[in-house]
Amino acid sequence: MEYDINGVVFSVETQGSGRDILYLGASSWFANDNPFIARLSAHGRVIAPVAPGFGPGPVDRRSTTVDDLAYLYLDLIERMKLSNILLVGASFGGWVAAEMAIKTCERISAIALIDPLGVKIGDRLTRDIADFYGLPDAELRARAYVDPSIFVSDVKAISDEELARRMRARESLARYGWSPFMHDPKLAQRLHRVTAPTQFIWGARDAIVSPAYGRAYAALVPGSRFTEIAGAAHFPQIEQPAATLDAILSFAQANSRNEAA
Repeated sequence: MEYDINGVVFSVETQGSGRDILYLGASSWFANDNPFIARLSAHGRVIAPVAPGFGPGPVDRRSTTVDDLAYLYLDLIERMKLSNILLVGASFGGWVAAEMAIKTCERISAIALIDPLGVKIGDRLTRDIADFYGLPDAELRARAYVDPSIFVSDVKAISDEELARRMRARESLARYGWSPFMHDPKLAQRLHRVTAPTQFIWGARDAIVSPAYGRAYAALVPGSRFTEIAGAAHFPQIEQPAATLDAILSFAQANSRNEAA
């Protein structure tokens, strides 16, 4: 379904029924969250927006920052009258989710961030986030996945639709996160504002953003939990979907508001 919020037109996929689960995908050209969304939809109503510029719709030239996306999705929450939300964000989507959470958690009862980007941990000479635009394809696959064969890189072996998705994701990810590279310099100092229970889920072998980066990120959110997933790198929701889903659901069940109370 398409939504027009203040002139920004974008699509929102909805699957399942039950508790509202807002899923913000990785948005990477070298990842596809759709199978995990289907798994998640067995446990609630999954609302999965496609950020402007990533899907087949028009590019909104006014939306240029992750901050813009955060406000857009907060407006979407209001429009759809979502409540008791389990907010799940992966990689780039995790960064967007974090930006939303520092603004308000009024309708959010639990947050699960899967290997999120978004903060600067080291000094200015330390690269916290791998330059996945500059990496040779083989190294990118090895950093992103324990099993690099998950990402098919031969363009002749994928459909035109998938190729178009990858190209749009690659372009739009750069629009929103190129400079400074994949982080908001002010986010770290604002994460203390997150009031919803938060869990960080991290692939134990992530070489895009390391588990050490993840633990430092989690330490910035008061009371957050850090869960490491064995046998996964940057996309545990793809490589270890069952373990990732179990971690999300157990945490969410313990942090669901009783709306009737």
